[in-house]
Amino acid sequence: MTKLKCVAIDDEPLALALMEQYIAKFPALQLLKTFEDAISGAEYLKQNVVDLLFVDINMPDITGIDLVRSLDPRPMVIFTTAYKNFAFEGFELEALDYLLKPIDLNRFGKAVEKAQEFYQYKQNANQAAPQESLYVYSEYRMIKVNVADIEYIESMEDYIKIHLSGEDKPILTLMPLKKALEKLPADQFKRVHRSYVVAIGKIKSIQNRKIKLAQAEIPIGESYSASVKELTR
Repeated sequence: MTKLKCVAIDDEPLALALMEQYIAKFPALQLLKTFEDAISGAEYLKQNVVDLLFVDINMPDITGIDLVRSLDPRPMVIFTTAYKNFAFEGFELEALDYLLKPIDLNRFGKAVEKAQEFYQYKQNANQAAPQESLYVYSEYRMIKVNVADIEYIESMEDYIKIHLSGEDKPILTLMPLKKALEKLPADQFKRVHRSYVVAIGKIKSIQNRKIKLAQAEIPIGESYSASVKELTR
């Protein structure tokens, strides 16, 4: 099992000590350093390879959000905070998760599990291995989406809605439709309209320039009609 090299940064000594205790309980994590000073922590991160960063949002010198924004490349990030209202700026940083203080051990464990899964996902992507899932940023968290559950994807200008089989509420994420299609297996998904990508295996019928799925009817764009006809041969 690959250990995730991690760093924890928090200006509150008690919160940092608790984080250190929690990290020690998980064999998948290897704690490299802890910092009460965000600036020192940032310098360490710029000079060392780290897989996962636990960082408090509200710190006196620089915020956790500004710290993460300064990193290039960035490790996986889990923010910790005492406030329920998360800063919107964290959205662009694509944090894996947010942990609300006082942090519950079980909730911490779920965040660690998410980090392990996302790390493996990135490894598979780098090796061009078949992807059974993809990760998107929604509701201030990285969310795992099983490819097999996707029925269709709908473009909403800069956003997309990912519609899942058996789910009434789609997943909304900031991503161009073209980029979403690039992340999916080419033999399982097809763009059929300027605003729609459908899962080929979820198609019930194709008639009158419409594709019938279990939960929706999708129009076929004029420029995509020829490629859609190939599905019926």
